[in-house]
Amino acid sequence: MPTILRIKKYRLFFSNEGNEFPHIHIESGKNYAKFWLKDVALAKSSVGYNAKEINEIRAIILENINIIKDKWNEYFSS
Repeated sequence: MPTILRIKKYRLFFSNEGNEFPHIHIESGKNYAKFWLKDVALAKSSVGYNAKEINEIRAIILENINIIKDKWNEYFSS
């Protein structure tokens, strides 16, 4: 599971989950979330993050969306 970015306390990474739409995983400590990249929407309930942190994570993804999408394409096309 390659780390794409580390920003603040968050690690953003990909994992191979078959034919799912482009998404990114986020973790810090034991907390976890998954966001779809198309609409930068929470893919499933997060574990351990409160609403403020989810909004902060979404903002981080939006600020770095081009880098994340480029890395997704690079990682999954090889």
